[in-house]
Amino acid sequence: QCGKGGRRGGRGWSEVRPGWGLAGNACFIVAPRARTRHLDLGGRSFLHDYHWQQDNDFSLLELIMTAPMVVTHWINMQYNLSVTDNVRFGSGNKALHNVVGGRLGVFEGNGGDLRIGLALQSVHDGKQWMHEPLRLSAFIDAPQHAIDAVLEKHDTVRQLVEGEWLFLYRLGEAPDDISRRLREGWAPCSNLA
Repeated sequence: QCGKGGRRGGRGWSEVRPGWGLAGNACFIVAPRARTRHLDLGGRSFLHDYHWQQDNDFSLLELIMTAPMVVTHWINMQYNLSVTDNVRFGSGNKALHNVVGGRLGVFEGNGGDLRIGLALQSVHDGKQWMHEPLRLSAFIDAPQHAIDAVLEKHDTVRQLVEGEWLFLYRLGEAPDDISRRLREGWAPCSNLA
């Protein structure tokens, strides 16, 4: 569908900004697609079609919360850090990159500090930042006890939530039934737009 031009541009070494990829990511939604189909998410959401009623032992929920949710957090934080301080956490000018150690990182030019973040061209269009640094919000349509069981079983996921490295919300059956998981437990969100 994208035609020859799209494929050529995506592989062209001379093009430092072949596409914005995941810039602007803001949330991860784990729910039936019908819950979000009518919304304009602005290309800022990772979507995972999930029906908890078909997940009898919640093993699929556990897999989603310990794999895709963690990966979306990594992606989000990579963009956040590369925008917040591109000198320390980004990798500078893509046109000057020299790969070090296979995939360990890059040097900008022929030396200097090892850089491991995103290139400036991945997060900036030359005039403005293309990613708004904010922590990932994960919205899950599943029973509270099932979400809590995953958090109790997996320390790493619980630490991400309780340390507020990502914000975890539970979607209830009603559109305005949204709760946020805090360190102390669940709290209703009556002021979400």
